[in-house]
Amino acid sequence: MSLFKWTDDLSVNIKEIDRQHKMLVDNINELWRAMKDGEAREVIGGILKGLVDYTKVHFTYEEDLMEKHGYPGLAHQKKTHQIFVQKVSDFEEKNKQGKFMLSIEVMNYLKEWLQKHILVTDKKYTAFFNEKGVN
Repeated sequence: MSLFKWTDDLSVNIKEIDRQHKMLVDNINELWRAMKDGEAREVIGGILKGLVDYTKVHFTYEEDLMEKHGYPGLAHQKKTHQIFVQKVSDFEEKNKQGKFMLSIEVMNYLKEWLQKHILVTDKKYTAFFNEKGVN
C-alpha cells in the first residue's frame, strides 16, 4: 500500500511535468515503503538522496520552462522550490549524521507539501503554458 496515490486531479496538463510529478510521488512512496519495512539508515539515505536529486532536476526543468516563456510567477516558484529542497536536504544530512528518524510526520510533510504545491502553485501555470503551446 502506498502513501501517495497519483490521481488525475494532480495533472497540470503538461505531459513532461506530469511525468516528473509522478516520479516524485513514486520517490515518496519508495521512502514510505522503506520506512514501513524498517530499512537501514543507509537504504533510507540513498532514497532521500534520490529524492533530493530528482527534485532538483524537476524544479530546474520547471524554472527553465517558466523563464523561457516569461511566466510571471517564476520568482515565487523559485522561492518555494528552494525551501523544499533545503528541507529535504536537511533530512538527508541529518540521516547521514544519525540524527534523523523517518516518521509518519515526515512522510506526511513530504506528501502534503508536494500535493499542495501541485494543486495550488503549479496549477496556476497550466493555462499560461497551454496558451503558449506547452502541453
